[in-house]
Amino acid sequence: MDNSAIIDLALAEDTGYGDVTSEILIPPGLQGKATLLVKEEGILAGGELARDIFLRVDPTLKIDLLIQDGAKIKHGDIIGTVSGNVAGILKAERVVLNFMQRLSGIASQTALYVDKIKDCHAKIVDTRKTTPGLRVLEKYAVRMGGGQNHRMHMGDAVLIKDNHIAALRKMGMSLTEIVKKAKTEAPKDMTVEVETTTPEEAREAAAAGATMIMFDNMSPGLIRKALALLPRGIKTEASGGITLETVRAAAETGVDIISIGALTHSVKALDISLELETLPMK
Repeated sequence: MDNSAIIDLALAEDTGYGDVTSEILIPPGLQGKATLLVKEEGILAGGELARDIFLRVDPTLKIDLLIQDGAKIKHGDIIGTVSGNVAGILKAERVVLNFMQRLSGIASQTALYVDKIKDCHAKIVDTRKTTPGLRVLEKYAVRMGGGQNHRMHMGDAVLIKDNHIAALRKMGMSLTEIVKKAKTEAPKDMTVEVETTTPEEAREAAAAGATMIMFDNMSPGLIRKALALLPRGIKTEASGGITLETVRAAAETGVDIISIGALTHSVKALDISLELETLPMK
C-alpha cells in the first residue's frame, strides 16, 4: 500500500513552511533516540505508516518497530524506537502521532464491536463515513481491529439508498422497477443492495432481484420479521444508529453484516506519545 501522496500532503500541511523552532534551537547534527510509548490500552494501527513518515522526512533515521499492526497494546508498551538526527525526528513527530493515534483509535473501537459479537454469525463492517482523503488508511485500521470493509468507493457495488428511491419515485417508478433497472444495467455479478425501512420494503426489493438487503434503523424485532419474508441465501445488513450497547441484539437477529459508521466518523484517538532523549554532542 503506497501512502506517499497522503504522507506528502500531511507533511506539507505541517512543515511546508519549515520548522522554525527546531531550526532556531536544535544544533545541526544533534543525535537522539525517541520512543513511541503507549499510554492507553487498545489495538495498534499505523506502525508501518509511522516508519514511512520518518523516512520521508529523513532517510537516515533508523526505525525499529517492536509491535506489529493489529496487536493488542497496553499502557507502558513501547511500539518502537527511532534514532538519528533530532531535528528530523521532531519534524516528523506530530504527523506520525496524528496518524498513529487516529488509526489505533479506529482499530481499538472496531475490536470492541467485534468482541461483542464474537460468537455470532454477523461480521462488523465500516461505512464510507471516513475522513476525506484518509479512507484507505481508516479502512485499513478497521481491518487491523478485526472488522471488514464495506464499499471502498461508490463504484464497488450498487447501493440503492433512500434518496435514490425518493428521486425516482418522483418520476413515477416503484421500488420494484427501481431494483429491476439496477439489476438489469449493473455489471454482471455486481452486488445490488437496497436500503429498506420496513419488512414489506425488504420483501419487495428481494422479489425484484436485489442480492443484498439493508435494514436501515430497524429494531431487532422488525429485522426478524423482515428476515422471515426473505428467500434463503440473500445477504442482509443491519445499519443505522447501532452502538456497543445494541450491536449484540442486532447480531442475534441473524443478519450477515452490521455496518457501523462510528468506527471512523467519530472515533476517539488512542493516547500514544513520543519521548525523546538526546545524545551528547561530539
